[in-house]
Amino acid sequence: MTRILVIVPFALDAAGLANRQAQSAHVPLPEGWQLTYRPVACGPSSFMSPHDWGLMELAIFEAGSNAQAEGFDAVCIDTMSDGGMAALRSVLDIPVIGAGKASMLYALTLGARFSVLAQWDPALPRYRKVIREYGFEGQCASVRSLGQPPDFANLLTGKEDEVFPRMRGVALRCIEEDGADVICLGSTTMHQAAEYLAAELPVPVVNPGPLSYKLIETFLALGLSHGRAAYPAPVEPRLDLLHRMMRGGAEAETGTGG
Repeated sequence: MTRILVIVPFALDAAGLANRQAQSAHVPLPEGWQLTYRPVACGPSSFMSPHDWGLMELAIFEAGSNAQAEGFDAVCIDTMSDGGMAALRSVLDIPVIGAGKASMLYALTLGARFSVLAQWDPALPRYRKVIREYGFEGQCASVRSLGQPPDFANLLTGKEDEVFPRMRGVALRCIEEDGADVICLGSTTMHQAAEYLAAELPVPVVNPGPLSYKLIETFLALGLSHGRAAYPAPVEPRLDLLHRMMRGGAEAETGTGG
């Protein structure tokens, strides 16, 4: 059995986690694969500021830091921000894929310029930060938002009739006004709209979460993983400290601490 850990960047309950798990239905996976979706122990309730990004980095790092010892074959990070990816690669030898960089690079195999379709304006600085850090300014046609506050637990459930056409309209502006020839969904929380948009738009649509699963499949088939030259191992690992920090945070959030 091949076991893949999918780290969800929010401390969701079972219902919220199920909406994330539904991403696996978008692509065929090899027989014998098991995807385990794991929420972080604690963290911010939004993802819109440097404050949030820093906390999320730690939360995702902690959630996956023992993945190799737990017997997982690879890790997928279920957010376009790629939070915790570099830190996880420093302590794990198994492949670690972040949905953000993967989807943008893959978009460039399908066209010359891509646009990112975001949910609302407060998220735009996060996308611009990632695009700048990855050096994609020349290949990114635009980042546009549809003005829809995100619901990290329920996603787009119940909003399809109202939100999907708005997404199409914003995506068409990316194509017609900005020159995008590929559209990247700006969040794994938007996966429910992928098939609708693929049928409605004249350019390819990249669905980041399912794409990351298929890239993991390719990595494992080719025996590839990240290299230590780019992601050196820590001289003195302090994962024990990291786990205590997150455990204390979770206890404080739930009121179970002593």
